[in-house]
Amino acid sequence: AYWGSPLFWAAKGWVIMDDISLPIVGEGDAEPNDTFVEQLCAGAEAAVRYVEERGLGERGRIAVGGHSYGAFMTAHLLSHTELFKAGIARSGAYNRTLTPFSFQAESRNMWEATDTYITMSPLMHADKLAKSGGKLLLIHGQEDQNPGTYPMQSERYFAALKGFGAECKLVTLPLERHSYLAEESILHMLHEQEEWLESV
Repeated sequence: AYWGSPLFWAAKGWVIMDDISLPIVGEGDAEPNDTFVEQLCAGAEAAVRYVEERGLGERGRIAVGGHSYGAFMTAHLLSHTELFKAGIARSGAYNRTLTPFSFQAESRNMWEATDTYITMSPLMHADKLAKSGGKLLLIHGQEDQNPGTYPMQSERYFAALKGFGAECKLVTLPLERHSYLAEESILHMLHEQEEWLESV
């Protein structure tokens, strides 16, 4: 199975919601990212309510995770909600000022939408994550070639979280790029994720 498959976790007895949709949209002339955090949190609230209504979990005892843009979303959810006990963020971008000429669905540059770039940078909310009691495992390939997710993104974010006293850990995978390929790296990633989840 693919290394990101939920089967690994399901086989260990975890309830998994995989690839849920958290749409970020703009109404009328509004730009979607101008209300990104609010929309993301509302979508996560709906997902958690769905799990709770079926008796499969409860807020504050759920973990959230993602890779790349999903890692970025994970960091925001831990900073802006109390829905999740812990998170796992792999190869993410946490400081949008380091991608000043657009990213993902954001076509405006940082000088045109400065407030949006700042608000959409989890680094700027490191204090909130620490105060929320959220716990975050960061994993990053040391040779990440993606221009938006250089390893520095995780290193600086980790330093900010530690500076505010957040419970967090940074794991870097030698010789790995944006997607991890070596069997040793994948097994180590799975080990770190399982240890993290079992510890919180």
